[in-house]
Amino acid sequence: MPEKVRVTAAVAKVLAAFLSDPSSDRYGLDLMGDTGLPSGTLYPILVRLQRAEWVTAEWEDIDPEQAGRPARRYYRLTPDGLASARTELAALYQHLSKAEGATGKPRTA
Repeated sequence: MPEKVRVTAAVAKVLAAFLSDPSSDRYGLDLMGDTGLPSGTLYPILVRLQRAEWVTAEWEDIDPEQAGRPARRYYRLTPDGLASARTELAALYQHLSKAEGATGKPRTA
């Protein structure tokens, strides 16, 4: 049974990065650059998204010696993950806009 995903700010950043081009495969360093998250935050999120069946992952089929780099693990949103990511981010943005509107001015961190 898939795990439930708790959409924190960090998870929202990862989902937004996937949604910027939902049909493309993404690898860790690429996602770290887009989200600004360190590897110690990003990879546990990717594992949780895999367990929830929102993301699939597979290793690149290359010869590391010939390519001059290690094989990459590529991640991609599943169709259910795509729908869930869109729904969860829309709900989060709606919640945040209501919170912002309650005071009449943007909240600062």
